[in-house]
Amino acid sequence: MADLSIEFAGIKSPNPFWLASAPPTNTGYQVQRAFEAGWGGAVWKTLGEPVINTSARFAAVHFGGQRVAGFNNIELITDRPLEVNLKEIYETKRRFPDHAIIASLMVEPKREKWHEIVKRVEAIGVDGLELNFGCPHGMAERGMGAASGQQPDLVLAQTAWVKEVATTPVIVKLTPNITDITVVARHAVKGGADAISLINTINSLAGVDIHSWNTIPNVGGQGAHGGYCGPAVKPIALSMVAECARDREVGVPISGIGGISTWQDVVEFMLMGSTGIQVCTAVMHHGFRIVEEMIDGLNHYLDGKGLASVTELIGQSLPRYSNWGDLDLNYKVVARINEENCINCNKCHIACEDASHQCIDMLTNAEGKAILQVREEDCVGCNLCSIVCPADGAIDMVALDSGLAPMSWNQRSRIISGVNGSYSEAEVV
Repeated sequence: MADLSIEFAGIKSPNPFWLASAPPTNTGYQVQRAFEAGWGGAVWKTLGEPVINTSARFAAVHFGGQRVAGFNNIELITDRPLEVNLKEIYETKRRFPDHAIIASLMVEPKREKWHEIVKRVEAIGVDGLELNFGCPHGMAERGMGAASGQQPDLVLAQTAWVKEVATTPVIVKLTPNITDITVVARHAVKGGADAISLINTINSLAGVDIHSWNTIPNVGGQGAHGGYCGPAVKPIALSMVAECARDREVGVPISGIGGISTWQDVVEFMLMGSTGIQVCTAVMHHGFRIVEEMIDGLNHYLDGKGLASVTELIGQSLPRYSNWGDLDLNYKVVARINEENCINCNKCHIACEDASHQCIDMLTNAEGKAILQVREEDCVGCNLCSIVCPADGAIDMVALDSGLAPMSWNQRSRIISGVNGSYSEAEVV
């Protein structure tokens, strides 16, 4: 069995599986049950000034027969008194001393407010602090959450205020509702952040009831934008994690968040630079015990790869993640259809004919059987046919030797401008 323990910015945890700051970490009862189930850490539901939450607050996007492909919420930070939360954090840490407990914090962007809450929270023995600069609804209208997280200078200032008094590691949670997440990440680091976590939820409206014309959800017939999470946001989160992980000016540990539901998701996030991960929606959908399957799956995966520790995964795929301008334009793949596995549904032909490069022909073979065949000379290797194909093994994407040396758009541009290079005219064209 591989070693699943991690050390995240100095915070030790028995495994990389943490609960994100959200409804599943609202009470000591919940967090303690989560630890009993196998979770290695928990980021307590965000603490701050008391709020009032709405009654209708959750909605989901179901797609293709899958429940909760995406999840939307308009819930705010904890609506329980700070004193009650602190008491339960203290009791939970005493009962589970080897598990990581992180306090998520959100207050007005005032130096004295941050100093006050940091001192009160650290006094009861948390392992670290997570500054919530990401909530896109409710709190943002009050100048907190994403309203702070969208202003790099304010992220820097507030992080610095916290670091003036903090004695535990400080994690800054970033909002995805921004043009370039690395800009804010850099400012968090300049402010003294020991780590970052991302992503928080994405601005969203789950839907509209076409019969009543009410938004989903609605509060007495009125709706508002909320935060989007769940499996649907995973590609966005994975990209933003990778961007921060490969940015040399960031250079701090990352806690990956966004659509993580399986052990495979965990592996992907860690390969792209996450030291640990946080989960919310999957627990709200399936309960705390999903961590058992995640732990088992990760253990078997690591054993199969011959890895002694889960930390050996961190960042291993980053060297394979680049910019579009650095991709090899002379790399060539084509689609090949395997007749023995093809079910002749014609999905690939329709997709190619209507939305791609019209290179799949409908033919009849020597036995009089209808077949589909790719004209490889016209195939651009877009992958669309293999994506829409419902039959496993029916379409392979095969790499061909183009006969040309690798060349990216950036290299091509330099050659054309005469900066450097010795490619032939055929290779450049």
